[in-house]
Amino acid sequence: MNDLSTLLDIDLLDPETEEERVLFIPPGAEGRLDAWLATELPELSRARIQALMKDGHITCEEKTVKANDRPKAGKLIRILIPAPISAIPQPEAIPLSIVYEDADLLVIDKQAGLVVHPAPGHLTGTLVNALLYHCKDLSGIGGVERPGIVHRLDKDTSGLMVVAKNDAAMAGLVSHFQNGTITKTYLTLVHGAPLKNEGIIQNFIGRHPVDRKKMSVITRNGKRAITHYCVEKRFKKTTLIRCRIETGRTHQIRVHMHSLGCPVVGDTLYGRPSSDKQLPVLPQRQMLHAAQLSFSHPVTGVALAFEATLPPDFKAVLAALEAL
Repeated sequence: MNDLSTLLDIDLLDPETEEERVLFIPPGAEGRLDAWLATELPELSRARIQALMKDGHITCEEKTVKANDRPKAGKLIRILIPAPISAIPQPEAIPLSIVYEDADLLVIDKQAGLVVHPAPGHLTGTLVNALLYHCKDLSGIGGVERPGIVHRLDKDTSGLMVVAKNDAAMAGLVSHFQNGTITKTYLTLVHGAPLKNEGIIQNFIGRHPVDRKKMSVITRNGKRAITHYCVEKRFKKTTLIRCRIETGRTHQIRVHMHSLGCPVVGDTLYGRPSSDKQLPVLPQRQMLHAAQLSFSHPVTGVALAFEATLPPDFKAVLAALEAL
């Protein structure tokens, strides 16, 4: 099967699993750029550097470079090294909150703190490890490293996910994501308040040009991102918002709320830690929950709709705000 991120037009890669190097080109640097980089980064072969260049992972002032370019003194070179392929995940007896299950698919309510798939730093204890234990014949469905995974939630985002249990279900779910015939709705608590009670955020999201662990709204080389939002409830300094996403960019809601000037409460990457500390209950993670999921069954065609109530930690923060 082809790469899911291409098929679904969504992002499956977590920026935190990649490594970045930044090099300053000093006066006197000579020769080809690939040769100079191989000297400066002896842990990378010249062939590896050329491959990274070909894939667009080496840039100078946000522009891709070629192997035969000349190093220009005073410029910064950024090298993004993708994470190595992890070992084949193994089954682990990790509890799952199962909302629905049949012979073709599984809908779970993922708890916050659970990583979806193995990656450097999280090789075990992931949702994939739990799924392999629960579904004995899941291996290889949609790929060895992410069996059954059609979409993902960030580690500290809770809520609904659908998982394919066979190739027919995988193909059907892929088609739903490609055609926009699956509805995903989230609840999030943000700092501040949007000017309008509802609206559509439509722009392009890509990797942050400086901090490669972050995503940002960019004008070049970004991917189309669309989020519909509406205000559920306004508090004194925070707002509960419902979001429906048409696309599945990495950190999409978190980036879009930040772009409105309303970062997600508890978000350590895009949020306001000082404002978090002023809340009556200190959030232990980002207040983002995948609350609703609806689609036609990928095999039978039956309409399915699921809802996951807010988890206790999210409810505790809301209750404290209500009491103010």
